[in-house]
Amino acid sequence: MSRLSLFNSPLMLGFEQFEQAIDMITKTAADGYPPYNVEKVSENKIRITLAVAGFSPEDMQVQIENNQLVIRGKAKSDDEKEFLHRGIATRQFRRAFVLAEGIEVLNANLDNGLLHVDLEQPLQNVSVRSIEIQTSKSDVRTTVIEEN
Repeated sequence: MSRLSLFNSPLMLGFEQFEQAIDMITKTAADGYPPYNVEKVSENKIRITLAVAGFSPEDMQVQIENNQLVIRGKAKSDDEKEFLHRGIATRQFRRAFVLAEGIEVLNANLDNGLLHVDLEQPLQNVSVRSIEIQTSKSDVRTTVIEEN
């Protein structure tokens, strides 16, 4: 069974990386742990907040891998504790966010069980470039053959 591609149009050339990113996003979107918010803080600033209660800064990594922000967490073992009820999840996780070109990660801050990652998106400058149209007539050579 073949898969229908969003980018399977002759009008969209060179979008293979976007297609791969969308495939990755759809595979990881099903996992809801840890829950997160994406907030627009200002015109060009974004904040991602993950609920990571039970994790310390030493238990987590925030990394840029290619064009992705990857956040991993692995809590220390609670084997020495005896739980009567365990409702706070501290299982390991991996959350990845695909970053558009130019987005910079400013910082990561853990506060009251919430990990805040601040991003800055550069303001878009619209650029217009004209392409000269050439004709093939300038390249045509005429050959004259004389007959006797």
